[in-house]
Amino acid sequence: MSITVRNVTKWYGQQKALDNVSFTVEEGHVTGFLGPNGAGKSTMMKIITGFLPPSAGEVRVNGLEVRAHLLEVRKMIGYLPEHNPLYPEMYVREYLHYVAGIYRLGRRSRKRVEEIIELTGLGPEQHKQIGSLSKGYRQRVGLAQALIHDPQVLILDEPTSGLDPNQIVEIRELIKKLGREKTILLSTHIMQEVEAICDRVIIIHRGRIIADESERSLVTLQKEQTHFTLQVEFSGSVPARLLEQLPKVLAVEEEGPGTFTLHCEEDLREEIFRLAVREGLTLRGLALAGRNLEDVFRELTSRTPYEA
Repeated sequence: MSITVRNVTKWYGQQKALDNVSFTVEEGHVTGFLGPNGAGKSTMMKIITGFLPPSAGEVRVNGLEVRAHLLEVRKMIGYLPEHNPLYPEMYVREYLHYVAGIYRLGRRSRKRVEEIIELTGLGPEQHKQIGSLSKGYRQRVGLAQALIHDPQVLILDEPTSGLDPNQIVEIRELIKKLGREKTILLSTHIMQEVEAICDRVIIIHRGRIIADESERSLVTLQKEQTHFTLQVEFSGSVPARLLEQLPKVLAVEEEGPGTFTLHCEEDLREEIFRLAVREGLTLRGLALAGRNLEDVFRELTSRTPYEA
């Protein structure tokens, strides 16, 4: 089971939301779909699930073109949209039986609802109205409806939104487990989430794909750094302007009295040492921070797509 996106473009009036996007997601992988707000992530997910038509290009799920085989494709897909639409007046168990009926599970409905309630941890809340649930539990109900028909493809838009730290860990483990046998494409703003559960990362910026690599290799490939992060600590209070005046400094973040994070175009450790000597400052710490996915994401999305 796979998702194949070929040369997809989407216009909203005069605005181009997606620009000739192509990628493939294979079975047995969890793929993170990342990008700044407005990059085109949710639009792409709605096109894959058939809720929006592309202006050009095509999407295939397990070889079937979405627009030509819409009902068949929707049977294969479980979709958790960004704004989780639920019926607040319905009870959790009632709602899940309703969704099972939509998918015509028939005699399997009762057993499947029980399995999904246990799988998503909805047991304590199963007899409550959805409208009375916390945001985290409403998110679990949304995930449960996406899984109820045991789809082979999962499209998850911000799946851990609103969950507390313990719930986030549980849902991440569930997604990792499901990813061993299903095709999963998920969108998230949480870089630690991508590092924890994704095998591969696709980054979209201004409607175009600017990176498509495994999470680990994406960081490794950025060896020729154009952005450095330095951790600097002085003894006592030091004005941030002293560091901001250094050449090649992009931004200075003051973490506390005398403690700073510097974003620079070059490794400025020697310049900072000379600054401390010149100003009579006591330098307690100076380190080049290791790069992670968040650093790479910030660097790539600070460019235009034509520079990427």
